[in-house]
Amino acid sequence: MKKGGLKLHHLHAPALLGQEMSVEVERKFSYSADTLKALEEIGVCVGQRQFHDQYFDTPQFDLTLRDMWLRKRKGFWELKCPTAAGGGAEETSGAQVKAAALCTRYKEITSLPEIQLRLMDVLKDICEDRHSETGSSHQDESWLSKMNLVCFAEFTTMRQSFTLEEDGVQIDLDQADFGYYVGEVEVVVPEGGDVQAALDKIEITAQKLGLTGDQRVEGKMNVYLKRNHPEHYAKLLSAHIL
Repeated sequence: MKKGGLKLHHLHAPALLGQEMSVEVERKFSYSADTLKALEEIGVCVGQRQFHDQYFDTPQFDLTLRDMWLRKRKGFWELKCPTAAGGGAEETSGAQVKAAALCTRYKEITSLPEIQLRLMDVLKDICEDRHSETGSSHQDESWLSKMNLVCFAEFTTMRQSFTLEEDGVQIDLDQADFGYYVGEVEVVVPEGGDVQAALDKIEITAQKLGLTGDQRVEGKMNVYLKRNHPEHYAKLLSAHIL
């Protein structure tokens, strides 16, 4: 979960093996009233929603120091794991290389049994019983204590979403309850699809919105940790996670 910039996330369908995965290409940006005005001119507002996020790790930060992010949102679990570069993005120009340098790639797992197996593999020296049953439901959270996982971050976000239907682009404007505002441009492509085309769409959208500069914009988690847990934040900086 880097400071922002462009992100590529592999999205895993919650249940069935063999289901096709997708790549979510993202770019974070700072926004203003002018950005919102531009969005209302070029996009279609598809609604506003509020959600509450909780993030979990061991007291020694065994997950986040591996760039793994365990999150509970609206009663459902997600695990973001780093994955190798790829996805069909072959940069040929200096601008494309610069854009790729701002990219991070995450596999997103939403199947709880698979999440638990991944965590047990990473935390095998911590788990009370490496071979214990992992078939917990979303309501049964006893597995958290068995893996010594505790909540280290918790905040609520108000999100307003827009689409650019002709481009397959979605734009989210987030307001976190700790006073941080950040936007995100997103394009989803099938795994193995044309990631470079998605990057190009994002760049075109950024130009339409009047976004300038090539500095990474911090995500909500980065700012939350910096303000509330500076020791954790410093460890992630030292490990080059943030």
